[in-house]
Amino acid sequence: MRTRMVHLLMAAASVVTGLTMTVVALTAQGSRIQGGADIAPVPLNMSGLNPALVREGSYIVNAQGGCNDCHTVPSYAAGGNPFMGQPEVVNAACYLAGGGIFGPFVSRNLTPRANGLPAGRTLEQFKAIMHDGTDFQTPADGTPILQVMPWPVYGKMSDRELEAIYEFLRAIPPINPRPAFCTPPPTQ
Repeated sequence: MRTRMVHLLMAAASVVTGLTMTVVALTAQGSRIQGGADIAPVPLNMSGLNPALVREGSYIVNAQGGCNDCHTVPSYAAGGNPFMGQPEVVNAACYLAGGGIFGPFVSRNLTPRANGLPAGRTLEQFKAIMHDGTDFQTPADGTPILQVMPWPVYGKMSDRELEAIYEFLRAIPPINPRPAFCTPPPTQ
């Protein structure tokens, strides 16, 4: 009888521990989702999309990925450059429309095209870009692998995280073609 009671208590303790860990994980996930909603620098079109996934993608793109630094040119609005001691204001007018120059390479426009797909890419193509560095355009140096994009780092993300990023990119405003004012500042 005692052995049975010990086994029941151990089973109950395992269940309570599992429930506690689930609640902690969901709470942490919820904060990422709320955080993504709070920091999205542009209005999001959630029509037909999973709002939680969009917000999680916003968190990854805007709080962890640094996508704005290469894919928004200039990255910050006038008077909103934190590197100049100013309060941060992302350049919403050019947000993720690409145009950053890195030698012979130019960062791509990630905003949705007329078909609603980010950069005109399917989810499977997006995963190939992020996991393997696959370049679906004719690259400047003739190699089929992206040379500047830090895909070896982002490629370590889970499919769920990449799906969240993709869903977020589907929700941002399209900027195509990229306006002339979305250009790098002159070099000195």
